[in-house]
Amino acid sequence: MTTVAPSKVKEFSATSLEKIAYKSVETIPTREPNDQHRLGYCIWKFLSERQGTFEEAIHTAGARILIPESDVVRIVKESLKQSGIALD
Repeated sequence: MTTVAPSKVKEFSATSLEKIAYKSVETIPTREPNDQHRLGYCIWKFLSERQGTFEEAIHTAGARILIPESDVVRIVKESLKQSGIALD
């Protein structure tokens, strides 16, 4: 039996919407890494579709965050603003 090397992973560019969304939640303390990934996905989905409110996107992610949700909203908005994405 032979083992084949895994395929190379092509990362998104640093300016792509996906990368910006996931980077915006890097500092949010969560119970498990998957919670952070789920939160990043919901931020990306909100940014790409603009359905509902930003606060709803964070709440419906269902991520088990270890800080108040209002702090998450503030932190993520600030990170997105630094990346050039305005939510207002």
